[in-house]
Amino acid sequence: MQLKANDYKPKDIIRIIREWTELTQNDFANSIHRSRKTIEGYEYGKINISLATFLKICKTHDVEVIIRKK
Repeated sequence: MQLKANDYKPKDIIRIIREWTELTQNDFANSIHRSRKTIEGYEYGKINISLATFLKICKTHDVEVIIRKK
């Protein structure tokens, strides 16, 4: 599956990746050594995710990140 990140807010991208993994917020949080509350914060847009954490999520869950200039 593929998505164009420019069409989504960061909070939605995190939720989509978690849904792709078919993990609960708790299990997803454990997979990247964060709390369920932190994942909830990312998904509701209450906590901004760092690039380093986003890349860790992608690496852990086999999500490819491609940056391309239009």
